[in-house]
Amino acid sequence: MTTKTKVAVIGSGNIGTDLMIKILRLSETLEIAALAGIDPESDGLARARRLKVATTHEGVDGLVRMAEFADVRYVFDATSAGAHRRHDEVLRSLGRTVVDLTPAALGPYVVPPVNGAAHLDAPNVNMVTCGGQATIPVVAAVAAVTPVHYGEIVASISSRSAGPGTRANIDEFTETTSAAIERVGGAARGKAIIILNPAEPPLIMRDTVHCLVGDCDDAAVTASVEDMVARVQTYVPGYRLKQKVQFDPVPSDDPLRSLLPAAARSGPATKVSVFLEVAGAAHYLPAYAGNLDIMTSAALRTAERMAAHHTTEAVTA
Repeated sequence: MTTKTKVAVIGSGNIGTDLMIKILRLSETLEIAALAGIDPESDGLARARRLKVATTHEGVDGLVRMAEFADVRYVFDATSAGAHRRHDEVLRSLGRTVVDLTPAALGPYVVPPVNGAAHLDAPNVNMVTCGGQATIPVVAAVAAVTPVHYGEIVASISSRSAGPGTRANIDEFTETTSAAIERVGGAARGKAIIILNPAEPPLIMRDTVHCLVGDCDDAAVTASVEDMVARVQTYVPGYRLKQKVQFDPVPSDDPLRSLLPAAARSGPATKVSVFLEVAGAAHYLPAYAGNLDIMTSAALRTAERMAAHHTTEAVTA
């Protein structure tokens, strides 16, 4: 029998609770040792206690004092960008690896199907944002075929699935996602927009990706995008294309051409548009909360890959 690697989660809100449940239900290599929050009356902590998971309502300070913490190797931070800075300082000083689900971006960005194997030994990895996890794979798929001069994403999520942490991180969302579109997605320039949709009944997460490229092979780009979607679906089954990849020639007088490099503005240009939908697995919240599902699924996939890597290293040492 293989001993599971023990992990802890900080944050007893929507994201932290969903992640805890995913670890309990889905992971064959990770074991949840503790859930830490700051609200003793939170549903997340109550649910953890019912599931026999050790809890504390004293945040990271309470977590590190728990007996269960001694065996924890990875800690997921599902709080806020501001709180994460202190959490990272405390946890790194104690030799724990941090998987950051906030937009703080203290460590390198990780999007599993794009660069999931690139930072397996990093002491802190950042999961970008829900919009980043949904759209950066598509930008990278287009960039694998043709240079992306500009990449713009619009993430639309239900207001009901945006808890206090998400709302507090709106500015960091746009900054972090824009940067990751460039650094991980491969676009020369990136821009991110998030929309909190108050519609009732709540709508499933929708994402739009626009990539400005030069002349391109439509079939090759389509094949690359479809292959990437299939790769994301291995850990987020509700991730799918809403329609075929769209290709629109950019007219010579279109203001979009100002986003092209000067040398390319007089040549052929194409706007590639991809429309996505992300339905959640409904482990904790309803299926419309695909924005939570893709974040927690990506974090789980990343930690499992890190644990497998470190286990292999230990065996071969």
